[in-house]
Amino acid sequence: MNVLIIENDTPSFDNLKHILLNISSDIHVAGKTTSVVETITWLESNPLPDLIFMDVLLPDGLAFNIFHYIETEIPVVITTVHEKYALKAFRLNSIDYLLKPLGKDDVRRALSKFNKQLNWQKLLSHFSQLQEIFLTRYSDILLIPLNDKLIPVHIPDIVCFYTNNEKTQLFLKDGQNILFNKSLDMILQSLNPQMFFRANKQFVIARRAVTHITIWFDSRLLLTLSTDTPERVYVSKNRAAEFKKWMSLGSGYATGRSL
Repeated sequence: MNVLIIENDTPSFDNLKHILLNISSDIHVAGKTTSVVETITWLESNPLPDLIFMDVLLPDGLAFNIFHYIETEIPVVITTVHEKYALKAFRLNSIDYLLKPLGKDDVRRALSKFNKQLNWQKLLSHFSQLQEIFLTRYSDILLIPLNDKLIPVHIPDIVCFYTNNEKTQLFLKDGQNILFNKSLDMILQSLNPQMFFRANKQFVIARRAVTHITIWFDSRLLLTLSTDTPERVYVSKNRAAEFKKWMSLGSGYATGRSL
């Protein structure tokens, strides 16, 4: 965790730095500034810290003025000898207000609040991503143009899409194959990524169509699908871990090993 300390009193800075480094070896004091102007310059020219410890009274004004010029959501811990700035600190959305002289328990409590806030934000972000995934609706039917017609194909009936750089074919579980005048990249955009996987340059395969997985001699995966395909379906060594994770989201599957 990178911390910026805004403090013009050297003993106070040394005390806070000592406390932080003793609390956790994961804490790094990324910078020290001593005035409003210096802090604005530092924030504009350095990677933003994870947390700011900030004294209120600085030589060129109140530290709150920093945020009139810099828009940031970095959590702030106020450190001061005055109680009267608590309301302004609240408006700044600071996570704690510590009165000097600072003690280890005070700083530890502030860091605990920061970690709880950070974990909550991560949880919200995770739920947001899940919501985006599950609220995305994919059609149950794919319309395949053929001459002057559109052929409706039910997504659950699809085994794979195959291309040989000349044409793309769609293979169904009843053994049929249909020409599809689109690239695999374009096709993937309309498919649920939880149900279809780009195995290699030639194949996009359906999870439910995978009946057997063989670990090949060079750590590739050889897939057996529920219907015959024009050539063997391999997943490269580099994508094998991603494929296994994708498969694990669905039902169990059989595995074999060839040497």
